[in-house]
Order: sequence, then structure tokens, then C-alpha cells
Amino acid sequence: MKGSLTWDIIYVLVITVVCLRILYDTRSTTKSLAYILLVIFLPIAGIIFYFSFGMNYRKRKMYSKKLEEDGTMALHLREKELMHSIQVIRGNKLMDSTRELAYMLCKANKSPLTDGNSVTLLVNGENKFPGVLEVLEKAEHHIHIEYYIYDDDVIGRTIEKILISKAKQGVDVRFIYDDFGSWPIRKAMAGRLRDGGVKIFPFHEIRYIALANSLNYRNHRKIIIVDGEYGFVGGINVSDRYINSSNGKNKLFWRDTHLMIRGPGVHYLQYIFLCDWNFCAKDHLKGDIKFFPPWHTMASRDDQIVQIAASGPDSETPVILFSLLQAINLASEEILITTPYFIPGESIMDALVVAALGGVKVKVLLPAVSDSALVSLAARSYYEDLLEAGAEIYLYKKGFVHAKTLVTDRKIAIVGTANMDYRSFDLNFEVNAIVYDTGIAGELRDIFFDDLKHAEMLDAKAWLKRPWYKIMPEKCARLISPLL
Repeated sequence: MKGSLTWDIIYVLVITVVCLRILYDTRSTTKSLAYILLVIFLPIAGIIFYFSFGMNYRKRKMYSKKLEEDGTMALHLREKELMHSIQVIRGNKLMDSTRELAYMLCKANKSPLTDGNSVTLLVNGENKFPGVLEVLEKAEHHIHIEYYIYDDDVIGRTIEKILISKAKQGVDVRFIYDDFGSWPIRKAMAGRLRDGGVKIFPFHEIRYIALANSLNYRNHRKIIIVDGEYGFVGGINVSDRYINSSNGKNKLFWRDTHLMIRGPGVHYLQYIFLCDWNFCAKDHLKGDIKFFPPWHTMASRDDQIVQIAASGPDSETPVILFSLLQAINLASEEILITTPYFIPGESIMDALVVAALGGVKVKVLLPAVSDSALVSLAARSYYEDLLEAGAEIYLYKKGFVHAKTLVTDRKIAIVGTANMDYRSFDLNFEVNAIVYDTGIAGELRDIFFDDLKHAEMLDAKAWLKRPWYKIMPEKCARLISPLL
């Protein structure tokens, strides 16, 4: 009897301590509640799950990967460029309706606002990779590559050959891959690259003891920087599946979007890469003129304004979430969203509903068929509130839409790696490019409406009248959506 009472007391104490740990560590109230319910109703499994996947390593600074703040980097990036950003914000180049977003990123992310850029939209892999190969061939000093998924296939091996060739020519080639997403190259290709003179490291090597945390905190970025002048960023990984060939080699049409940036906007991409490199390679690279060419030598005639938003488990604030919220809140006419995974959370949902109720045209493009049944169920639980507010939801039928884009009022265009879900906002290392340019925003808007030709608009009346047995699984999935 006494033994049983002792175990009961220990059980209650353990559950209480874990729940207090969850409350202390977890920023989101919704996410805290989900973990607490899991621990209470499934004590052993819930505790194991939380300590494996749920610990908040943002507060714990698990990823200490900041550049050594020597005088050159501090002066070049933190002072000189941010001072220039204020001049751009206060000048006539930036529209009044976008200044709040630019200033927020300068303050929260220390991300400079850069003018003098040339930006090119790249639709799908068949348009991205020819540009990538051409720029890689031009490299004279360094090539920096960072990818979530890099496959050992035709396009992967084509790039591999160029990297090895450039390394033999004396170009510094540095390569970061996510050890989970890029598992096909972990042995053979990584070894070939290393033997060929390429410096290559996994971002966070998956080990048996730390397996769960390695899987949970993924480097989802897709970045290429060449000579500090050319940069590529967006949703397209290095894989043949992203190339829609005319011979129909890939059965599934893959719809995605990427950006090529030439100019000072590449500087912050470079900064992100060097931070990540110093972390995973245990190196001590510092910012110098070879990595960060002077602005005046890079400025293009296009003079497009670019700013980079990046965040991850090491960020003090969820910068990508804040930037999307600000862009939505600033919209007065139109919000166009494309995302493959839609679990937006309360703040984004509230912003979209308020915008739609206020007369802003809100259109969301999602895949008709997701690659995750549970994520798809959770996503559908958010449709009702949007449809009731007057937003329009479209399901892409031609293939799988993997693009992560947002366009507002034909003024702001956002293209990057972040999905509109909890994982991208809180767990993954992500990066988005924000382009303040009516030309690029207009072009991305046209692409969005072209995609709608291959999509089916949800019938709001029919959706809102669905029977309870279809709604209930979605509601249940939504309860655990912060954990997905």
C-alpha cells in the first residue's frame, strides 16, 4: 500500500515537473497546451516525445553559430549597411506602405535593406538549374552551397562535376547539406566531393543518441552564393524531381519558385551561410572583402530593393513569422499565398481573417493532394474560418505545388524556403527573400493567376455544409498541429 502511494506521488511529481518545463520552455500557448495534454494522457510516450522533439533549444542556444564579431564584420554588415538601409527607408525608393516591414526586419533581424539589385524569378527546376550552372561556371573566388535536399541523380551529379572542377582550379567550394534531407549523398557523393577538393559538412550530423533532435531541427535552407555577387534562394532543392521535362520522365509535375539575385542583396545570404558554416564545420571564417564585395561595385541598373528574413531555433524572435504577419497586415487590396503546407497558427489566421473581413482579396493556393495525410487533415481544419471571412482557397490539380510565395498589393513579393506552418516558423532553419518592387511583384502575381488555371476553387457553401464525420478528424488533427 505504502509502495503504491510512493509511486503515485513520484508519478504526480514527474508529470508536474515536465508540465512546468513545457510552460517555461514553449513560447506558444497552443503548443504548450498540446504538449501538456500529450504528457497527461500518454505519460510515458508523451514525456519521451516532448524531450525528443519538443524542447525549446532557442532559449538554450543549442546552435551557437554566430560569426566572430571582428571589426571588419561589425563595421561592414552591422553599421555601414544598416545605416544605408535607413537612408533607403527614408528616401523615395521605398513606398510608404512597405516601410514598416523593412524597418521591422532591420531592427529584429539586423537584415540590411539593399538597393541596386537585379532580381530574376525562376519558375520550376527547368528554369532554375540552367541559370545555376551558368553562374557556377563563372566562379572565380568561392562557391557556397547550402541545401536541405541534394540528390545523387542527374542534376546533382552535373553540379558535382562543376564543383570539383572549380575546386581544382583553386576556387574555394564550401558545401553544407542537411543530414536528414540529403541522406542520398551522405556516403558516396560526399566522399567524391571531399576527394575532389570540396569542403563539405552536414549541418547537424545525425547520431544515435541525438537522433530525435537532429531530425526535429532541420536546415531547410536552399542557398547558393557565388563570389559574393550572385545568390540563389527559394523552394527548389537539387533533385531531378523538380525538372519537368518534355519527355515526361517525371510522372508528377512539380511546381516551384526560386529567385536569382545579383547585387548587395546577396550579402545577407552570405552572412547566413558563413554563420552556418562556422557552426557545422567548426571553422572561424570572418567577413572580408572577398566574401562581401563593396556595394558600389555590385549595383545593377535594375536597382531593385531586396531584404532577407532568416530565422531558426537559434533566433531570438521568429523573424519569418513576424515578416509574413507584417506583410499581411500592411495589405490593403490583395494577398496571394502559395504554400504546400498550411498550418498557419492563430496569429497568421487572425491576420488573414481580419484582412478578408476588411475587404482585402485573400487567395490561398494549396496542393490538391498532399504528401502527408495528417498534415493535410490539419490544414483543412483552417479552411472554414477563411471561407466564412470571404477568402478564396484553390487546390492545385496539375501536380504538386511546392512553392512558398506571398504577394501583396503588387508591391511586396516574398519567395523563400519557409512553409506557412509551425515547423517553418519555430523549428526549421529557414530563409526568405523579400523584394520591394512592383515589377517583380507584378510578375509573381501573374504566375499566381496562371497557376489558378490549373486549380479548383473550393465551393464555400458546400464546404461549410459538410457532415460532422468529415470535420471531426480535421479538428482532431488540428489539436496536434503544433507538433507536426
